Amino acid sequence: MASDEQSVRIDSWIWSVRLTKTRSLAGTACRAGHVRVNGERVKPAYAVRSGDEVRLRVGGRDRIVVVSRVVKKRVGAAVAAECFVDNSPPPPPREEIAQVAHRDRGAGRPTKRDRRDLERLRNG
Repeated sequence: MASDEQSVRIDSWIWSVRLTKTRSLAGTACRAGHVRVNGERVKPAYAVRSGDEVRLRVGGRDRIVVVSRVVKKRVGAAVAAECFVDNSPPPPPREEIAQVAHRDRGAGRPTKRDRRDLERLRNG
């Protein structure tokens, strides 16, 4: 279940403590530069140790966690919560999340005028 090894791959650890749904997503986030350990961008094979600060951008939200225990295999949610200290800022309220533009069903494609209006709204 949990192991007390000195270090483990960052992509494996992120997946093991349930910060991402799959290990593949964790590796992709590392390669895209969305994972930082102690302020430095890291590759998926970077060895993370207890006490390291991991910053991860996942799902449009920044997660800041400090590694308190290194685990190699995926663990249950209760055990995963004990493996890191979450210092992330609270998520924004639901009212502040941008609303997606909605078109009526059957309205067809947006016209050039509609597109320009949308761009004007988005760019301020």
